[in-house]
Parts: sequence; C-alpha cells; structure tokens
Amino acid sequence: MKIIFIGDVYARAGREALSRQLPVIKETYDPDFIIVNGENAAHGHGITKKICEEMFTAGVDCITTGDHVWDQREMIAQIENEPRLLRPINLPAGAPGKGSLQLSNSKGQNIYIVNAMGRTFMAPIDCPFRRVEQEIRNLKLGQNIDAIFVDFHAEATSEKMAFGHYFDGKISGVVGTHTHIPTADAHIMKKGTAYQTDAGMTGDYDSVIGRRKDISIFGFLRQMPGEKPQPATGEASVCGACIETNDATGLAVSIQSFRLGGVLDHP
Repeated sequence: MKIIFIGDVYARAGREALSRQLPVIKETYDPDFIIVNGENAAHGHGITKKICEEMFTAGVDCITTGDHVWDQREMIAQIENEPRLLRPINLPAGAPGKGSLQLSNSKGQNIYIVNAMGRTFMAPIDCPFRRVEQEIRNLKLGQNIDAIFVDFHAEATSEKMAFGHYFDGKISGVVGTHTHIPTADAHIMKKGTAYQTDAGMTGDYDSVIGRRKDISIFGFLRQMPGEKPQPATGEASVCGACIETNDATGLAVSIQSFRLGGVLDHP
C-alpha cells in the first residue's frame, strides 16, 4: 500500500499549490490513499466546509487538523456531518467530530487514520500516547487492518520522536505536523514504523511559517503590536511524504519525503 501524507496547507497559496501538484503526486507515486492536514487552509486559520469539499473533489481521502480546528466556527457544527474531516482524538470528552477513521478502497485495502495532538508547549489536553494506544488496541497490522497512520500534530520534536518510538512496530507510519518546517529525518524505525518529525507546510516559504515576512519581522524587532498577520501569497511548496507498506505485515518498507514547487522544490 502507498500512503501519501501532505503537511499543513496554509491559506490560498497552499490550496492552489495542492490543487496544482496533486495530479503530479498521483502520477509519480500512484497512491492508494491521500491524507492532507488542512487546519490552516482558510486564510491560515482553520478550514471551511467549502475548502473541504474542494480537497475531496481533488482526490483527497481524509483531512486532518490540529489546534486550529475550531478557528472557523462553522466547523463546530459541520464536522459531525463530515467523517472524513478529523480533529485531534485526544481533545476533551464531548468535543464534536471524530479523531479517527477507517477507509477502504477499490482494491479492498483498509487503512485506519488517527489524528492526535501533543501537549508540550500546547494545550493541556488528554495524553496522546494513552489515547492513541486505547484507540488501536483491537487493531492488528496484517490481520484485521492493512495499515495504521497517525498525524501527530505537536510542537516539540522530542515529544514527536518519543511518540514514534512508543508506537514503533504497532503502526505503519507516523508523521508530525504543526511547526510548518519539513525535517530531514524520514526513516523506518527499528520495528518497522515509518517516521518523520514534521512533514512541513504546504505554503509559501518566502515567509515566516506562511505569514508575510515583513509583518513577522516587525513584531520580533519591535516587540509591540503591529499589523495583523497576513498569509504570504507567493508560489507555495507542497511538502509531504509517501509511505509504502508491506501488504502482509502492514509495516513500512519505505518512506520518501518530497517538496514540490516554490522555493523548496526538491522531488
């Protein structure tokens, strides 16, 4: 099985790049499932129903999110009607929506997708380690599920790496999101889990994590309120990874990161 995961889509520049590069990604990798983190797709803050529909129409199978999931208030009501849009599974009990999804394709392949969020330097939510462990306790790779993928939306690289090692051999792949910077550590862990600390942002990298650089620089230099942050509008890079799994075991055999278009272009 081939799984494509694409990191945080940021504003219009990211959405347009995703639409432009998805046909290239499909032709290059021939993926069985495409997962996209879309939590910054709406002007850098959350996602809307319309944007979700555009991504699904373009061929995305599942959209994950993170700490900006509720930035567009319409999604508080809409998320219950769209199971393919996930919110972090370890949000407090009673939060609308779901944090996991099982998908099947025309080949009869089954993947279980989990969206989790870290706690270090972030909100004091439920433990992602224990919550994900609870979620997959009845799933056995190569037996009752073909692949398990986790988008771990977290700030600290140490927490992401610890998470990857904790689930090594229990899931097919875990790729981090949130920092908007792609890391160079895509590899297969010792027990067979594909791992990358952060997929990076799908957005304009001639910026400060997707925002106009002049506004961000002013804030750091002056340490005072300035112009409201605005998304950068230049050509965006699509950042992500392709994970291939062994059909018999569900464990990963390869992970290849990619950066397409914009200033980071590097297939």
